[in-house]
Amino acid sequence: VQLVESGGGLVQPGGSLRLSCAASGFTFSSYAMSWYRQAPGKERELVARVNSDGSSTDYADSVKGRFIISRDNAKNTMYLQMNSLKPEDTAVYYCNTKTRRAYGYSWTPYWGQGTQVTVSS
Repeated sequence: VQLVESGGGLVQPGGSLRLSCAASGFTFSSYAMSWYRQAPGKERELVARVNSDGSSTDYADSVKGRFIISRDNAKNTMYLQMNSLKPEDTAVYYCNTKTRRAYGYSWTPYWGQGTQVTVSS
């Protein structure tokens, strides 16, 4: 399993960024995907999650109404559209999934290497 994030960078408050997570090595369309973030000195937190077919999403309260998670199963890629960015959104953003060999087996989590998002004027 390989997860590769891209799209991070420096943006001014109120700006937008779109993160991408390219997935390989597993049946992408069969598993839920998530975005997490970790700010300096803080624990990693869940930002958003999308189910396997993209029909259901969940968001942390701190990003509701500003961020949109989506996925393209034909491209094995997940996205995070981030709008109205705030300085407190500054963090390393990680792509995450968990897979299992078959029903009844334990789940194995996988993480990307992360992409830095910095919101500053």
